[in-house]
Amino acid sequence: MTLLPFLSAPLPIQVHAIAACLALMLGPVALYRRRRDRTHKVVGYIWVTAMAVLAISSFLIPSHFTPIGIGPLHGFAILTLWSLWAGINAAIARNIARHEAILRSLYSNGLIIAGSFTFLPGRTLNRMLFGEPSQLGWVVISALLGLVVLRVMLPRFRTQLWA
Repeated sequence: MTLLPFLSAPLPIQVHAIAACLALMLGPVALYRRRRDRTHKVVGYIWVTAMAVLAISSFLIPSHFTPIGIGPLHGFAILTLWSLWAGINAAIARNIARHEAILRSLYSNGLIIAGSFTFLPGRTLNRMLFGEPSQLGWVVISALLGLVVLRVMLPRFRTQLWA
């Protein structure tokens, strides 16, 4: 493991990675604390800001999938910005159940699912962790997506099993 790929990456990639790390670390504190107190609000504001920086900075990182530089992962950025807006509006409207559902979904879908694709071979995180060239990123992607599928399917399986 080496930080050299990160340190030599363009500034938008560095900003994007730092915002992602901050959002990954703060997400559980903001989203899964039992008490909804001042700490929840402060950490939540920082988390929303990190998510917005993450989404906006992604548009400064060109995709190699299309000639115009906008690729499939940029769709997650648009969805992230929309989800942040909807989640904040739900909190303002005191619809706490909707606020919670939107932002928890954004954490799992936006950070975990979309974030798993940062392990694609050739990407900065893949090069930092595994060196170059490495196909081990596909193993990490498969494992992360497998965990998401298990998380979604396990509650359904339990209800069918005990019904």
